[in-house]
Amino acid sequence: MRPTLEVARDLIGKMLVYRKDGNRLIVRLTDVEAYIGEDDPACHAAVGRTVRNEIMYGIGGFSYIYFIYGMYHCLNVVTEQKDYPSAILLRGAEPIEGLELMKINYPEAKNGKYTNGPGKLCRALNLTRAENGLDLTKDTLYFEDHDYIVGRIEASGRIGINKGKKRKWRFFDPDSEWLSV
Repeated sequence: MRPTLEVARDLIGKMLVYRKDGNRLIVRLTDVEAYIGEDDPACHAAVGRTVRNEIMYGIGGFSYIYFIYGMYHCLNVVTEQKDYPSAILLRGAEPIEGLELMKINYPEAKNGKYTNGPGKLCRALNLTRAENGLDLTKDTLYFEDHDYIVGRIEASGRIGINKGKKRKWRFFDPDSEWLSV
């Protein structure tokens, strides 16, 4: 297991692949945000172990998908070791393969931006709570390294939340037009 912040930084530029029903959707990650442990006030584990966040208490390498605001699914990568709840929220990505299907999955996307936000990303890929707990080392939802070199990776405070906002645990490619808004 590697520390969550290292994994978060290393995810920038990696390909996320989702295979389902004979289709293959691929996006290049541009924007992620780390949440680490029960002492992180913005982490879902800050309230302790619950049915909702139970997957975070398992070993790293699994998907954690939750439903928020009654309308958005958000995909996270569980990291760290058993009983140390940590995850990385996938905030934004650039579509690489399967754009036509992403358009079908998310027909109301504005300005052709299907994946520049955590809810948009899940909508475009058609990821829901049904995919919560997937083993990211198997062949349904997984990462590939296509030797893409990111010119720069920057860190900032979290966006869209107030708790733990000062922690510079958001990592992103500042040259990408596919950052979350």
